[in-house]
Amino acid sequence: MTRITAWRRHPLARYAVLIFALALVGMAYTAFVQVGKPADAALASGRVDDVAEGKALFEAHCSSCHGLNAQGITGKAPTLIGVGAAAVDFQVSTGRMPAADSGAQAPRKPLPDWVNPDAISKLGAYVQSLGGGPQVPGKEQVDAKLGDAGKGGELFRANCIQCHNWVGAGGALTRGKYAPNLNLASPTQIYEAMVTGPQAMPVFNDSTITPEEKRSMIAYITQVRAQKDPGGFGLGRIGPVTEGLVAWIAGLSALALAAIWITAKKRQKS
Repeated sequence: MTRITAWRRHPLARYAVLIFALALVGMAYTAFVQVGKPADAALASGRVDDVAEGKALFEAHCSSCHGLNAQGITGKAPTLIGVGAAAVDFQVSTGRMPAADSGAQAPRKPLPDWVNPDAISKLGAYVQSLGGGPQVPGKEQVDAKLGDAGKGGELFRANCIQCHNWVGAGGALTRGKYAPNLNLASPTQIYEAMVTGPQAMPVFNDSTITPEEKRSMIAYITQVRAQKDPGGFGLGRIGPVTEGLVAWIAGLSALALAAIWITAKKRQKS
């Protein structure tokens, strides 16, 4: 006991205890991460072997901009570490990536020949293995039939119409960017955009908008596409600016024609 007591009173004893505690925490964290990584990859791709195949696809089609280790290249493309499989699925399945040029915003475009669901899944598995991140949602998470379109409409109008318009028709932003039209987006792509925040879009994580609320928003977005325009021609459903422009041009044209008709009639009488 005397020897233990003397050791406890030694000036270096507290540092030894601290180092020992940190070592235990580090060992526990390492064990947890090693268990979690294969699980993440398996959830993202279905097979752990897909990570290696995804890395080969990444090196062939993505590394020229994002770097061989997905660390990003300044002035060309950001790092992909931690973005998750959901970001890969959204960007590649919509044709935004690989990017055709380095403009202000990557537009939606037709998919290249090598892109298919299997290739996207493998790419996602590789990126997921690099640092985790949001994963591709399951079918139940994006099933519009399980959502409340009324509640989704309230959430969409509160969080999205400033950029996307009340029907998801999209709109212009600053510095050459724009909020895209949502009519071509699948329910999965809509969910992925909310959790990854592509381009100028903010990230709506589960603490901001819950998975159930995201599903309700998907129900609203997909439902409003089928709505008819009660006033007649929808003019692209872009909003009051387009409607006002058409009304202004039509109104001026009508006034001009009326003036021409009146003056022509007076000339005939005289």
